[in-house]
Amino acid sequence: MATELDYNRIPRHVAIIMDGNGRWAKQRGMERTMGHQQGAMQVHAIMEEAVNLGIDYLTLYTFSTENWNRPTDEVAALMALLVQHLEKELFIKNNARFRVIGDIDRLPLPVKEAISHLIEVTKNNEKTCLVLALSYSSKWEITKAVKDIAREVEEGKLKSDEIDENTINQHLETKGMPEPELMIRTGGEQRLSNYLLWQCAYSEFYFTNVYWPDFTPEELRKAICDYQGRQRRFGKTGEQVVQESNK
Repeated sequence: MATELDYNRIPRHVAIIMDGNGRWAKQRGMERTMGHQQGAMQVHAIMEEAVNLGIDYLTLYTFSTENWNRPTDEVAALMALLVQHLEKELFIKNNARFRVIGDIDRLPLPVKEAISHLIEVTKNNEKTCLVLALSYSSKWEITKAVKDIAREVEEGKLKSDEIDENTINQHLETKGMPEPELMIRTGGEQRLSNYLLWQCAYSEFYFTNVYWPDFTPEELRKAICDYQGRQRRFGKTGEQVVQESNK
């Protein structure tokens, strides 16, 4: 039975930590790379479901700055897989856009070229923006933002007492994007792993034991259904939220 959703309360921005590829493969006696291969295929299905649901931004934690410390052959396989699955046709068919956040300069040239091409050919599309967090971590992102702001102060472009939350938002990788209303982590772990720490200050968290290769569109709908059953208070009391919604 399909999960019933309130289509008037679909989150604009869903962020996902795609965890469990390696464990999924190990359970089946496969190499870890086979888990990543199946996980990449699942990205296609989830992106298409995001388009169907009307989600504006779907941000996927694809490769962290810490992942550079993995075995060289696994990193190389992940990079090759990334290029293989950046399929222009999939985005054109779904009228979806593409964006990347992270330290792109560290990526291999073929990956950077594939990214640039896909961003360019999808820039005028109108539906879901699939955002890949590549060579990304929040600590790297926030450190970079602080350095950029400090440089602007030194150059006289900005006064220190003018710095506020919006100033920081404008210097983050996610500039121009709404903050995630819903953060999903697959694979059973319950931590953020250095992902969108600033942006998720008031996100609703959803943790599932389902490994990413098994995270189907129906699992996404379950997560959104759970999100819709919560009251988002942003520091206010439940009574205040009810009163404001009744005005």
